[in-house]
Amino acid sequence: MAIKSDIAVIIVNFNGGELLTQCVCAVLASTVSVVVYIIDNASQDNSLPLLQQAVAHDNRVQIIKNTHNLGFARAANLALPYTTEEYLLFLNPDCLIRPDTLARFIKMMNNYPQAGMAGCLVRNLDGSEQVGCRRSVPTPWRSVIRILHLDKLFPLYPRFNSFVLTSQPLPNKPTTIEGISGACMLVRRQALTTVGPMDENYFLHCEDLDWFMRFRAKHWDILFIPEIEVVHVKGFCSHQQPIRVLWYKHSGMIRFYRKFFRHQYPLWLWWCVILTVWIRFTLLAIVTWVSHKKLIKSQS
Repeated sequence: MAIKSDIAVIIVNFNGGELLTQCVCAVLASTVSVVVYIIDNASQDNSLPLLQQAVAHDNRVQIIKNTHNLGFARAANLALPYTTEEYLLFLNPDCLIRPDTLARFIKMMNNYPQAGMAGCLVRNLDGSEQVGCRRSVPTPWRSVIRILHLDKLFPLYPRFNSFVLTSQPLPNKPTTIEGISGACMLVRRQALTTVGPMDENYFLHCEDLDWFMRFRAKHWDILFIPEIEVVHVKGFCSHQQPIRVLWYKHSGMIRFYRKFFRHQYPLWLWWCVILTVWIRFTLLAIVTWVSHKKLIKSQS
């Protein structure tokens, strides 16, 4: 299945609809040679048939079909044995890139040999910068700050800075950062070999945060490149099961905290953090369920 190219693009799909085809076609229009690996997590919509119809005779597209949903990290890792390229782009199926995006990524990574991973400016459909596009690692303390909006109550105190950096001015050049958007992550093979693949114990969400921590622990920089832009239709693939996605996100956060921060907090504070996470999940699940019921009622 291996095809030699400048870059391998790995896309995990689950009910991506027409956006999957748009995403893949945008990648295939790149100005550099590319091979695309689609790992389908047993989608139940028409996303895969639509893609197969669009790229039926293009051997640059390789499809791996799973019989059930393996989660993001495990599915993405399935493509790794087939790749030989120096650079790998992990791209969400609801992301749209430009023809020169991959070439600019490669050029920038060649200019920054210490960068093991790079991300770019991720925009919403309305052109605004997407939350999570550039961020600090959400430690338990930083998460409490964001949940309680302490950054707004104490804006002049650095200790109360949020881990979300989108309110800060965009840098005018590539800059080292703690975290980028997991929707578009370019990885250098040498760094991947050193750090290892994504932790498959995360089903959905937080596997990127785990990776950021591990890259930095192995002394690889994470680069944010503001002059490269992609559009991300956030939440398209998860809107059908919003409460389940919330569950995966919060359970993943607890695993992330336990793995990297458990011994930095006294036991009583650690349990307060865990309790806060599950209270937040419960409240958001209730709000999501009520909103869903209202939507169904309005459509009936």
